[in-house]
Amino acid sequence: MTLHILNRSPATSEVYRQALSAMGPADRLLLIEDGVQGALCALVDRFDDLQGRLYALEEDLRARGLEPLCDATVVRVDVEGFVTLTEEAERTVSWF
Repeated sequence: MTLHILNRSPATSEVYRQALSAMGPADRLLLIEDGVQGALCALVDRFDDLQGRLYALEEDLRARGLEPLCDATVVRVDVEGFVTLTEEAERTVSWF
């Protein structure tokens, strides 16, 4: 399993498309920094194929005031959860 880490908002960048096309069926996607905007109800449909494999960093949601707008299908993780995801992954790929 590969952990893909996306730090750009899908509202302002198309890099999420590259990440999705590079993902395998067991890979996971973690949204960090401005990427957490992809966890919002208005944007999460761009990640429909990732049910149970789409994560958002809780601290970045909180820092942007987006916690209440986060879609229920997105798995929220804190920094410790981030570390756990990287430990479980065979490799990580960052998308900027």
